[in-house]
Order: sequence, then structure tokens, then C-alpha cells
Amino acid sequence: MAPAVPAAPAPPAPAAPVSPGVLHLTFDDGPDPAWTPALLDILGRHQARATFFELGAKAAEHPDLVAAVRSRGHTIGNHSWSHPEFTRIGLDAVRDQVARTDAALGTPPCVRPPFGSLTASIRGALEASGKHVVMWDVDTRDWSLPGAPAIAERIVAGARPGAIILLHDGGNDRSQTLAGVDHALGILAAAGWRFDPVPGC
Repeated sequence: MAPAVPAAPAPPAPAAPVSPGVLHLTFDDGPDPAWTPALLDILGRHQARATFFELGAKAAEHPDLVAAVRSRGHTIGNHSWSHPEFTRIGLDAVRDQVARTDAALGTPPCVRPPFGSLTASIRGALEASGKHVVMWDVDTRDWSLPGAPAIAERIVAGARPGAIILLHDGGNDRSQTLAGVDHALGILAAAGWRFDPVPGC
């Protein structure tokens, strides 16, 4: 009989970068009654403030959640009405998506195109309407459901002063995202990092 092989040790928690600063956590595709309230509680425990890029259709359905996000010190951005790819629908439709969402959210200054789908002409049109287009520096790919440890590791590994981190609080089961955010913020906060909304949003 072959000797038993010892179980591999659990991977260590990722180490926080040595030069702490301010990170900007962003959450797309909400608000969602299943996940947004729990996420707000997690952020509150870590004294973290974030920017939520919300869908107009969901915001109109859950105005109480929009108000709760703002009341907890977070900011809100426009993420379109129904999450189409802007590069596939034409400028008039893009303007309509943004305008309808502004009406539901109270005309926030920042917009994030769904899927990051953007052209120079679309960016120009959005900026001409007074919007600040916000993309991201770190894609945690939490939408692919890679597991909470992977999400936490990607947040921590991507931590650089001023980095914008892409996450989601709607669109699917976000239990992995919530657990990953909770773990990563514990590591980063202990190392001296702070978490503020995206400037200008």
C-alpha cells in the first residue's frame, strides 16, 4: 500500500502591499435586496466607503436601497438603465440609457459603461453632457464566481494607492464577493489602508 500523502497546507493569506494608501472600491449592477444590505454592513465594519455604479431599472425598483447606500456615506454612479453594451446601441440609445438612470438616481456626476464598452465618440458624448467616465484599474473577475479566496487575493494583490477596484453587488449570487471583500478589507485595513469613494463621484 502506498504511504498516505499528507494534505497540502492551506495557502497563506495574501500579504498587504507595504506602502498603504487609499483604495477606491466600486460595485456594479446593484442595488440588489439580496446582497447590497449585507455588503453595506461589511463595509461599515471596516470603515470603508465605496462608489456604487447602479442600474437605473434596479434603482427605480429599490429606491430604499439607493437611499441606504447614500446614508452610509457611499457615493452612487450611473451604470445605464438596463446594462446594454454601449458600442452596440448607438449614441441616441446611450443618451437615453444614461438620462433615464439619471432620473432614477438624481443625476450623479459619474458614469461607468456596462462591460467597459466604450469608444472615443461615446466617451466624448458622455463628457459633453457633464459626465465623468470611470473605468477601473483592477478587475477582480468576481462575476466569474472564482471563489471568495481568489476575490480576496485579487483585491489585495491589486492594492496600489489610488487604484479603482471593480466588484459587483448585483447580477448574480454575490456571496463569494461579500466574503472576499470582508477578508481583503481585514488584511488591508490592518496594514493601514483606507477606502474612499472615487474622487469626483
